[in-house]
Amino acid sequence: MKRNRISIKDISKALGLSNTTISFILNGKAEEMRISAQVAERVLAYVKEVGYTPNYLARGLVTGKTNTIGFIVENIGNPFFSQIASLIEEQAYNNGYKIIYSSTNGQTEKAVELIRMFRDRGVDGYIICPTEGLEDEIKQLREENRPVVLFDRYLPKIDSHYIGINNENAMYEACRHLANKGKKHIALITTDSQQTQMLSRLEGYKKLIKERNLNEYILYIPYRERKERLLSDFEEFLKKNPMIDSVCFATNYLAVGGLEVMRHRKIKIPTKISVLAFDDNEALRLFQPAITAVEQPLEDMAKLIIDRLLVDLKLGKVTDKTFHKELSAQLILRDSTEKA
Repeated sequence: MKRNRISIKDISKALGLSNTTISFILNGKAEEMRISAQVAERVLAYVKEVGYTPNYLARGLVTGKTNTIGFIVENIGNPFFSQIASLIEEQAYNNGYKIIYSSTNGQTEKAVELIRMFRDRGVDGYIICPTEGLEDEIKQLREENRPVVLFDRYLPKIDSHYIGINNENAMYEACRHLANKGKKHIALITTDSQQTQMLSRLEGYKKLIKERNLNEYILYIPYRERKERLLSDFEEFLKKNPMIDSVCFATNYLAVGGLEVMRHRKIKIPTKISVLAFDDNEALRLFQPAITAVEQPLEDMAKLIIDRLLVDLKLGKVTDKTFHKELSAQLILRDSTEKA
């Protein structure tokens, strides 16, 4: 049998108290409004007994706040996003906010729909890993005084808060490590995406190759067809370039697929080809041999993201001066490059 939702009006009628008194108690303002402890305890005991849950949307219409944050990423199942989501959720909860998650799968149309859905639900702020072509939506959110923080990547045409890492330097240092190990034919496996973090990683690779006067070996996996094309394209790339002695994967999902191909072809790592990847995760740590990886400072990023958002939420408006911060990443050395 379906249970009807209990409202504040129902509670006030059952206990013989005003709606206002019930509301103050449920919002933790009993002492501030000089409501006796006995009355507050009575209300809270009854609320627990009947299983009352607040209607956050209705509350938001009254207070202008729902204490919720919309969190939009490319794929919440990706270890990078799931790890940082967990850290952000904990810090948001400690500050009185709940997180609502969603994934765009890299689709601009879906990202637009999600932002509009969150707006309709009255979320107080947005944490977004943007897709390409999302400029108009982010601009509109800021014009509506809705706090937004972008992370992992940014939109060059939009002035907005952004937290990420120095992707160019991180990739440069990773490739420099390979070059210092004596590698002469370093390949980069990336996508054709125009996302800023991918372009910066590409520039870091090219900078090292030019500096050491080496040949470029770049495989661009079509971003929209990455699941269908990665395995076949990478296998063909290895066949055409047998001189490759090391490979840098620009993302962890490219690394997982690429390692599958290398295992199928019985390529010995690192004897034949050294391997490193962006965004350390459990799969890379457990692979045999363990894979050298670029580790992003997730805890520091999460704290900066939520702290920056809270500033605007507490002010109740979007600040004119935007905050841009790029942190340093760390190269975690493992057997895939160290035993060659």
